[in-house]
Amino acid sequence: MVDLDNAVIVDVEPSVPIRTAEAFAARKMIDRIAERFGMTPDKLVGNTGYGSAEMLGWLVEERGIAPHIPVWDKSKRTDGTFSREDFVYDPTTDSYTCPGNKELRTYRRNFSTPRKPNGGKDGFIRYRASKHDCDACPLKPQCCPGDPGRRVMRSVHEAARDIARNIRKTDAYMTSFIQRRKVEMLFTHLKRYIGVPMMRLRGPKGAYEQFQLAATAQNLRKLAKLVPQPEPTA
Repeated sequence: MVDLDNAVIVDVEPSVPIRTAEAFAARKMIDRIAERFGMTPDKLVGNTGYGSAEMLGWLVEERGIAPHIPVWDKSKRTDGTFSREDFVYDPTTDSYTCPGNKELRTYRRNFSTPRKPNGGKDGFIRYRASKHDCDACPLKPQCCPGDPGRRVMRSVHEAARDIARNIRKTDAYMTSFIQRRKVEMLFTHLKRYIGVPMMRLRGPKGAYEQFQLAATAQNLRKLAKLVPQPEPTA
């Protein structure tokens, strides 16, 4: 984890090369630097690997950190049918409106006590259209040709995902995108100048110890450039 203003490594955490493990390592480092140094970042800059719904929800809803991260989204369809982005969500009624101007809801029964939709084990809420509406719709071949009715899934962290999507449209996101090069440059310097082309110690504990020393050497190297040098004598 790097402080982008000064290109200083503030923490390291080893993880296996799995997207969920890398996101968990980032969360662990954020909590650790807040405990050790009292630092809470205003924004987190990362690649798409950190753009899962769970990660974005944790950043926005629990830590109040702006996610300058591309959203991990696989809702785009490639078979020519309507994707989820073609459906309009209305937060007041908690429903989607399809291109045929029909509603998709989680419940169609009138309960005496209104129920709040809860996500399943995968963290998604299902919105379904009426079979009667879909059967009479002329857009059915473009929407759900093989199903009796169209279904749309919405993440329980969709509000956080929308925040990340809106941030990506701003100039601040482009600035963060350029600042990400500082992180890649630090990795390059570790390999080229510090002499760490690969991990030499086995296991997570060995990798953590080796990278702690490498990061310390990298920070000392940067600190040495900031120390004022004495003026040369005549």
